[in-house]
Amino acid sequence: MQDDSFLGRLNRWARNSVTLKLFVVGILILILLIPVSMVTSLIREREGIRDEAVREVSAKWGGDQTIAGPVISVPYRSTRLNQEGQPIITRGYVHFLPDSVTINGQADPQKRYRGIYLVVLYNTRLEVSGRFEALNAEALSVPEEDLQWEDALFTVGISDMKGIEEAVSVRINDTAYQLGPGTVTNDLLASGASFPIALPREKASAIDFSFRLNLNGSSSLYFTPFGKSTTVTIQSSWPDPSFEGAFLPDSRTVSADGFSASWQVLQLNRNYPQQGEGPYINNSPQPASDPYGYKYDAFRASTSAFGVRLLLPIDEYQKTMRSAKYAAFFVLITFLAFFFIEVLNRKRLHPIQYILVGAAIILFYILLLSISEHFNFDTAYLIACVIILALITGYCSYILQNRRLTWMMFGILALLYGFFYSLLQLQDYALLLGSLGLLLILATIMYLTRNIDWYGLRGEEEG
Repeated sequence: MQDDSFLGRLNRWARNSVTLKLFVVGILILILLIPVSMVTSLIREREGIRDEAVREVSAKWGGDQTIAGPVISVPYRSTRLNQEGQPIITRGYVHFLPDSVTINGQADPQKRYRGIYLVVLYNTRLEVSGRFEALNAEALSVPEEDLQWEDALFTVGISDMKGIEEAVSVRINDTAYQLGPGTVTNDLLASGASFPIALPREKASAIDFSFRLNLNGSSSLYFTPFGKSTTVTIQSSWPDPSFEGAFLPDSRTVSADGFSASWQVLQLNRNYPQQGEGPYINNSPQPASDPYGYKYDAFRASTSAFGVRLLLPIDEYQKTMRSAKYAAFFVLITFLAFFFIEVLNRKRLHPIQYILVGAAIILFYILLLSISEHFNFDTAYLIACVIILALITGYCSYILQNRRLTWMMFGILALLYGFFYSLLQLQDYALLLGSLGLLLILATIMYLTRNIDWYGLRGEEEG
């Protein structure tokens, strides 16, 4: 007997209303966005743990390395009288950059592990040579007689001194010197090695220099072009380089056996002169400022650095994060498929069943994350797909009680996993393929629902 009371009619409306069902499905999708955000947070957390492991190993081996210089720094001491006639002594350094620098090197990569995490390290052997032409201080504001040429310094910038493997002997013309730790002045170079060199006041002759540098580092190797002409050539057996910084290599060769790259940078390519007083080149990432607070970035050495980074062939965390960004869309398409199964086949599914299927979809990304930490990403994606497809297909066979509908859901899910995997592989064409995929999905939904009388569904159900 049909209950015609208000509560009875309300109950029948709630059970048969397509609009209410669609509204509930939308609410369920919004609820599932919460665990989706938790999955993305988990991915970032695991990536942070990996980065911390890389930092720990790099701290003991040697971090990202940046080679700058060499630089010749000459101290000065000037005395002037103030308004009261009292002497004021000013001390500082003037700096001279080389006219030419040539660097040839070999970077030998090494793989180390901290737990399950891979860390890319390298050892590089650099042959550095170049020349300072006759040092001319006439263009500087410091009087010639105030310069203390006999106390000059020869400094090489090295960003992480822990990476130096052996003593560095520098040949200046026909004399050998040993680089000592630290920089006496950090006007231009915050970290590096130096030694004192007595220069004659008659500076007519050029200064030729050469040295070998055996250096450990991790991930990246950069160079700052302090020479009027700076030429760098690097070779390595690492097959996945990323050329970064202010300048791309003039020539490069990349193959499965490694890479070779050459740069030539001129003084005209960067915005700081070959000589100056004090910290006239600002190495901080923030713009420099003059005494009046005006900020400028014309003399920032960090903007001219260039080099190479040794990339991992596949960063599983980046790919997993990209995959997780499609999770909400995956849930939406799956729930729409279940909704139209209800509408077109007169099946009745409970919201709890929607939630369970959505939870299985989200579990896929956790499986993908955990498996990809031990296997390559493609294998992890396949394993996670097989597990979740088997789980959802088995569940659908019980709740739908229809073999045709079960296999149809299997096909939809398999196509979705294949479609999203294709998007992950296509960096440049992902947007195009995604747009065409959305168009195809919308067209399919419109075609399948073209004959549905949405206003008549409720009456049919009640009847």
